[in-house]
Amino acid sequence: MQAKPLAIPRSLFFLSIFYGGMVCIAGVLGNKQVSLGPISLIGPVFGLGPLAVEAGIFAFLLLVVVSSAVAELHGRTVANRLVQWGFVPLIVSIILSIIVHALPAATDMQPEYRDAIQLVLGGTWRIWLGGIIAYGVSQTLNVTIFAALKGREGSHLLWFRAGLASVLSQIVDTLLFVTIAFYGTFPIAELLAGQMLAKVTLSAILVPPLIYVAVGFGKWLDRMGAVATE
Repeated sequence: MQAKPLAIPRSLFFLSIFYGGMVCIAGVLGNKQVSLGPISLIGPVFGLGPLAVEAGIFAFLLLVVVSSAVAELHGRTVANRLVQWGFVPLIVSIILSIIVHALPAATDMQPEYRDAIQLVLGGTWRIWLGGIIAYGVSQTLNVTIFAALKGREGSHLLWFRAGLASVLSQIVDTLLFVTIAFYGTFPIAELLAGQMLAKVTLSAILVPPLIYVAVGFGKWLDRMGAVATE
């Protein structure tokens, strides 16, 4: 007897692929510190320098948006499963980065490109470990808070649920990553405060509108029917 094809919601299929891509690119983008323009002026108000943030935050905020959208469309259990499967591309990308970093460069490769990519691919075990732990805890926390708030107030205030869950999860993400990666190598208090403030600000600004885009796009995809697998 032939088994029936498995039907996967089109939104879950697309968002899962997108999620895996953002998990991989976040570590690469994180090698660059970016100025936040007018937002950078918030730092001096709190006795800090002009705010800058590692660019991986933009990919991580998209991870937050996608996991929240999956929780909204398909439930907390599915969203948590998505976060758990996200460890696979994350760990594989780290292993590949270590292997490629160790392999000798081609003799005709331009020195400036060789040195730049070696710097991007290089990382200490504490940075890798901090990234893995911070990802798992913060993304799971985001889904948990988002789903718990939905359980209290229903399907309303989507922007508030997504924004609050993102803000709290990014605070935990920063605390875990900076502490694991850099504690004991230099004083981290100002770095922690600055990164938390920057990430909270970006979460409050970007996540509320983006969650409507992600959920709306997911509903549009699902109206086209499920993806059948043989």
